[in-house]
Amino acid sequence: MKRASKIFILLLILAFSFLSCNKDKNTFNADVIIYGGTSAAVISAVETPQSGKSVVIVSPDKHLGGLSSSGLGFTDTGNKEAIGGLARDFYHRIWLHYNDSPAWKWQKHSEYGNKGQGTPALDGENRTMWIFEPHVAEQVFEDFIKENNITVYRDEWLDRKKEAVIKDKKIVSFTTLSGKTFKGKVFIDATYEGDLMAAAGVSYTVGREACSQYDEQWNGVQAGVFHHGHYFKTAIDPYVIPGDSTSGLLPYISGDPIQPNCSGDHKIQAYCFRLCMSNHLDNRVPFEKPAGYDPKRYELLGRVFESGWNEWFDKFDVIPNRKTDTNNHGPFSSDYIGMNYDYPEASYTHRKEILEEHKNYQKGLLYFASTDPRVLRQVRDGMQQWGLAKDEFPDNGNWPYQLYIREARRMIGEYVMTENDVLGKRPVPDPVGMGSYTLDSHNSQRYVTSEGHVQNEGDVGVHPPRPYQIAYQSLVPKEEECTNLLVPICLSSSHIAYGSIRMEPVFMVLGQSVAAAACLALDERTSVQKVDYSNLSRKLKEKGQVTEISKDMVN
Repeated sequence: MKRASKIFILLLILAFSFLSCNKDKNTFNADVIIYGGTSAAVISAVETPQSGKSVVIVSPDKHLGGLSSSGLGFTDTGNKEAIGGLARDFYHRIWLHYNDSPAWKWQKHSEYGNKGQGTPALDGENRTMWIFEPHVAEQVFEDFIKENNITVYRDEWLDRKKEAVIKDKKIVSFTTLSGKTFKGKVFIDATYEGDLMAAAGVSYTVGREACSQYDEQWNGVQAGVFHHGHYFKTAIDPYVIPGDSTSGLLPYISGDPIQPNCSGDHKIQAYCFRLCMSNHLDNRVPFEKPAGYDPKRYELLGRVFESGWNEWFDKFDVIPNRKTDTNNHGPFSSDYIGMNYDYPEASYTHRKEILEEHKNYQKGLLYFASTDPRVLRQVRDGMQQWGLAKDEFPDNGNWPYQLYIREARRMIGEYVMTENDVLGKRPVPDPVGMGSYTLDSHNSQRYVTSEGHVQNEGDVGVHPPRPYQIAYQSLVPKEEECTNLLVPICLSSSHIAYGSIRMEPVFMVLGQSVAAAACLALDERTSVQKVDYSNLSRKLKEKGQVTEISKDMVN
């Protein structure tokens, strides 16, 4: 062989070796791969090494914890006795933090009202704290990560144009937009959107089912149902020129006719940001006038105030250090009703646009309530005492990192949780956790009634009689679709049942349960669907997980 040919072949070998080396540098392996940066993702990751398996978190978010560390500090808990395991440890760690004097920077501990949902916020008897500041929650999640030596790849977004690599009904790997490939034996989709689940070809739904589909009462359209007060209590004209239907509708009112009650549709309950506000002069950032602000966008709210409505501050829920977890309340509030229908399946670019629209809407809402003369004076004066908390979300303009995705995709798995499970009308098979919160759906649309008035629709709140069990088979896909994926957030549930299940403590509970199941599937060398439930149940109980509750423990 001539010398030139030998050199050419050697160069080819070196080139292929270089490419192979570079490829390997962008490939990451673990027993369990978790996609998501939510509270469920962190708790799943903590459970995995504690069960003897390697784990990697692939997080599209830079900040971990999802809503729990992004403004939802006035925890929706229901019955606290139904929360165990690592989820309860999270709230215990919050309690430890607030038992330390330096935690009370902006007010004295004695000044805090200690009001929670059903129990004291700072529950000394049970050594738990259910109400907290966003940055405190984020630090607890980061402590979990550090203590368990968990590897986290942040700002890594699933490449949704490339389907996950599937072989023999198993996910082999997925690739992120940065070019990284993650290979695992079992995968957990712990996102609010269910993107990995969708990329794996798993069946899912978006929207509200007809009541007839699962023999439910509270699913689908629920016009005339007013359970939470988020509706127009007096007749409000919907038209640009009052009384003139030819003048067009005010912003945020749909012109579509309302469909019959219990009919299904593609609509989902509204999203919002859970804002952390402060009324401490040294720790508040005044509400700014957003770019493109137009007070006409809030004409409907002006008419609500003119009608005499005065409940504006009712959901400024108090959290420590003179701050709030501010949620939607009333007929026109922070919920951006009807503006999120595309979100679950939208591209990243379009999702970002929807997120920015929500942010701009809420910023305009705050500015309007603070400055517009149509707003009741006591509301304007009150709003001027508040601002965004200066020491929260400092790298995001003091605005929460996470939009409240109250529902998006929902898997259609081996078992579908329905209101009949939540309301105790049928037994739940193979429980791995519990829920207890109200069947809670926010409004899905704003429409014009037959009388010519504006009204909201979709606001449902029905209390279960006692804590209910959540089936393991609702957390796994159908076996013929995928055998190594678990889904603790976008689980298999009807729209209205999901309204109760979708609480952050429950997501943490289910995050631990699916991780324990993933590790057992590896030990038993079986699919996630065929994990021995007796082994899983025993393991969860040993770890303090609550899967059943006696009647005498019901509040």
